[in-house]
Amino acid sequence: MLKHFLTFEKNIAKLEGKIEELRHLSSNSDLNIASEIGKLQKKVGDELITTYSKLDPWQKVQVSRHPERPQFQDVLSKLIQDYVPLSGDRNYAEDNTLTGGIGLFRGKSVVLIGIDKGKDTKDRIYRNFGMARPEGYRKAIRLMRLADKFNLPILTFIDTSGAYPGKGAEERGQAQAIAECIQTSLEIKTPMIATILGEGGSGGAIALAVSNKVLMYEHAIYSVISPEGCASILWRDANKANDAAKALKLTAQDMKAFKVIDEIIQEPLGGAHRDHNKAISELSNVLEKTLVDLLKLDKTEIKEQKETKYLKLHEF
Repeated sequence: MLKHFLTFEKNIAKLEGKIEELRHLSSNSDLNIASEIGKLQKKVGDELITTYSKLDPWQKVQVSRHPERPQFQDVLSKLIQDYVPLSGDRNYAEDNTLTGGIGLFRGKSVVLIGIDKGKDTKDRIYRNFGMARPEGYRKAIRLMRLADKFNLPILTFIDTSGAYPGKGAEERGQAQAIAECIQTSLEIKTPMIATILGEGGSGGAIALAVSNKVLMYEHAIYSVISPEGCASILWRDANKANDAAKALKLTAQDMKAFKVIDEIIQEPLGGAHRDHNKAISELSNVLEKTLVDLLKLDKTEIKEQKETKYLKLHEF
């Protein structure tokens, strides 16, 4: 059972609570209540279908931020073999938010770069709540150049509300680090695939998402600013985040329609946080298919594909 339910999941939470109560009774008595549990599970399934088939943009924002949603570390543990982390930016320090290394994805050597928000309070503090500092983006640049040198495909995984806006980060050149990361992404001639796992926020996300192909989970979001930030600027009221979410057109479906992303990865019923194995398995299948197609291109075609992809966006 989930530890955390979203505000619009009250009915689902009640039903799952009853199921847990019945299971507890069943383990402490001779009663056979499997039939009743089965009925309640069917009701949960029906409620999930009804709820998740008509999510509005603000509800999708909440799903994308679910604390139990799969993160980069989950992807590494379930998809990657022989992973070797590579630390530091060779300039200032190690960033614990944006991490990366080399590993095997379905038998192919790849360079992996990703952002983690953290799973509990201690881990979130360690990961700086998913907000990378300049040294994180400079580390990403180092790994991209390493991948280009050895002709290794790059897989990036994004889940961030944005780059860290603190004074120290600004003093160490946050904007320049992000700009150089984007520039490096465009210059390298090795295949690069970006996946937005949850929240794709502002320049902190774009720094890792300028790639040959951009994939996005069904209930993920991708936006230049958070709905709360947008509402605070436009209406001077963060409580209007619901209206801002609709106006920003930040859902995966919007991004696909605008050709900002290339493919939507289907999530298990009720969101990726309900079934990590199924969600990551689906991601794995889409990643492999996309990577196989990109590996058919030579270096010049790889670079030209990226340039064409982003130059075409102005046609909107």
